[in-house]
Amino acid sequence: MLFRSVLLACLAAPLLLAQPVLAKEKDPAAAKEPTVSQSAARERQKTCGAEWRALSVADKAAKGPKWPQYFSKCVKRLKEQKA
Repeated sequence: MLFRSVLLACLAAPLLLAQPVLAKEKDPAAAKEPTVSQSAARERQKTCGAEWRALSVADKAAKGPKWPQYFSKCVKRLKEQKA
């Protein structure tokens, strides 16, 4: 019984000591700024989403039946325009 208590204490000690460190990592003020590529990807997503919402049902069927297919084509098109 004593062995079990000692074993549990040894296993739990690192978790108890790591709590303050883990709490600091979740601080929203310490969040990183997005990279240039992350910002560009977000802008492409917003642009393609706005275009998708502006399409009529017939246009959506012609451009690609579902959002993932349309988004893939849209991203390729936007990357080609930038280059």
